[in-house]
Amino acid sequence: MPTPSFRLLRQIPKGVWVLGFVSMLMDISSEMIHSLLPLFMVTVLGTSAFTVGLIEGLAESTALIVKVFSGVLSDYLGRRKRLAVCGYALGALSKPLFALAGSAGLVLTARLIDRVGKGIRGAPRDALVADITPSHMRGAAFGLRQSLDTVGAFLGPLLGVGLMLLWANDFRAVFWVALVPGLLAVALLVLGIREPEAEHKGPRSNPISRRNLKRLGRTYWWTVLVGGVFTLARFSEAFLVLRAQQSGVALALVPLVMVAMNLLYAGSAYPFGKLSDRMRHSTLLFAGLVVLAAADLVLASSTHWTTLLGGIALWGIHMGMTQGLLATMVADTAPKDLRGTAYGFFNLLSGLAMLLASGLAGWLWDRLGPAFTFYAGAAICALALLCLTVKPRHH
Repeated sequence: MPTPSFRLLRQIPKGVWVLGFVSMLMDISSEMIHSLLPLFMVTVLGTSAFTVGLIEGLAESTALIVKVFSGVLSDYLGRRKRLAVCGYALGALSKPLFALAGSAGLVLTARLIDRVGKGIRGAPRDALVADITPSHMRGAAFGLRQSLDTVGAFLGPLLGVGLMLLWANDFRAVFWVALVPGLLAVALLVLGIREPEAEHKGPRSNPISRRNLKRLGRTYWWTVLVGGVFTLARFSEAFLVLRAQQSGVALALVPLVMVAMNLLYAGSAYPFGKLSDRMRHSTLLFAGLVVLAAADLVLASSTHWTTLLGGIALWGIHMGMTQGLLATMVADTAPKDLRGTAYGFFNLLSGLAMLLASGLAGWLWDRLGPAFTFYAGAAICALALLCLTVKPRHH
């Protein structure tokens, strides 16, 4: 007899599964590069930790800021799939630039193109998941998509490590191989998803008009604020890779920390997503912030590999607890016809926070040392916990 969890998995719409596998393939492609990129920039191109942090912050914040425009456009057009296809195609086509990069400038260009693609696809894809999923299983659906996405996030570094060992640390050859799963993701999205018909017929209003923005409500804007402060505490994971390098393990094996982190992220995202359908969102978010603060404190305390793995494990679990949850909270607090816009504004503030957080983390790393960077992350977690105490009344 199927277990309740298995029955729930079977009830999740086919389109959510397809979007999850598309995300998985693109994450394999992206993480093959991103897990190695900090090491490539520092050891091959000779860039500083501050430059790594600045490039990562600019790239990730660009992706999140672009989501505003793609989300608004998907609401205005009432169509989401075409924008998602465009975004995934840009992500795939950026991969050869990493292999060709001879300076930090071209790396930045490639990262910006890649992240613009992510920004274009992100809000329409999340809104599409919300559109095709019944509200009572929305947390499970976002958790499932996040789990599949994160399977790619640990398979990518694993493939990267294997190819680095096979090809004697040839970064550029690995970057070329990353193009293949990216193209497969685009093909699956084109062939595997049928977008539901838009409910609204006739002329559409401007999603960012004053009247429509007012419809988003206080609880939604509180969610945006909490998401922004949360991102300040969760700076770029490039610093996890740089911290691992200090533990003394072989260069080719350093990306395995991302494999470990994403393995726990993938394994925890669906169970915590399902749990979020049955408990108060603010309670689960509070617990996730406590776990993130613990991860920062552990990573600050030592560079020994056992301590490092403990901090990485806590980081992965906090991601599983919170990332799908925040996406669910946005869907639950925004009107259906404004979901793309809602995800866009949520990610705008998160994008600005990511830019600030990664730049600050790199500056602290260079000036005061790696431990201080993680202590600062724990302190910002305390600020995010304070925000949770003033939550408006809402599920």
